[in-house]
Amino acid sequence: MLSIMPRRASRRPRTLAAVPTAVTESPLALTRRARRINRELARLYPDAHTELDFTTPLELAVATILSAQSTDKRVNLVTPALFARYRTAADYAGADRAELEEMIRTTGFFRNKTTALIKLGQQLVERFDGEVPRTLDELVTLPGFGRKTANVVLGNAFGVPGITVDTHFGRLVRRWRWTASTDPVKVEHEVGALIPKRDWTILSHRVIWHGRRVCHSRKPACGACAIARLCPSFGEGPTDPEVAAKLVKTPEQVAESA
Repeated sequence: MLSIMPRRASRRPRTLAAVPTAVTESPLALTRRARRINRELARLYPDAHTELDFTTPLELAVATILSAQSTDKRVNLVTPALFARYRTAADYAGADRAELEEMIRTTGFFRNKTTALIKLGQQLVERFDGEVPRTLDELVTLPGFGRKTANVVLGNAFGVPGITVDTHFGRLVRRWRWTASTDPVKVEHEVGALIPKRDWTILSHRVIWHGRRVCHSRKPACGACAIARLCPSFGEGPTDPEVAAKLVKTPEQVAESA
């Protein structure tokens, strides 16, 4: 006589089924979840800030232009001597090209960046009395500026709230299903609709810090992520806490790659 034994339940990988998909989540639920993530990021990164060194709006504008296709650490090594040599917009406008190229060579694409900095200085002198303007509409007309650079300067030099959509920010907000868009302007507007305006600048820093430290592009440290319970993409990376913990970058490692 055959005995029928109960079938052992198969072990399934850990999931976060409680987090709705973009299809089932209501706009109100999405807003609440986004703000919970923002609060958790605030707890995780109370000291989040731009990792570019600067003391004036012009210095931040220059540093941000130099940071394209470079690391913040590399830019911060270059800018002390650069800022000592070029103190005003007029200094950049009248810069010797060969000298300026040599000073910023190690940041990469130094010829294009030199052109942008000289033209930036000229435009600031000709149109804005040598001062960096304080509005998005004016900033995006300047050489070397797009919305990302403009929002960096607005938020960090002038205290005007702005969302900085870099590669880290776009990757994370799509993983969190705050947006499905890959267009930076659409991402900026859709995320801005979820988060109070007063938090836009600091949110950008928090998300970027989390992307550099935990939520990596190829292998996010899901099992070591403090917001895993709120993330519909949990499982894209290792979920075992010990394995995931090895993927979390230290401040020193971040400084090398940021």
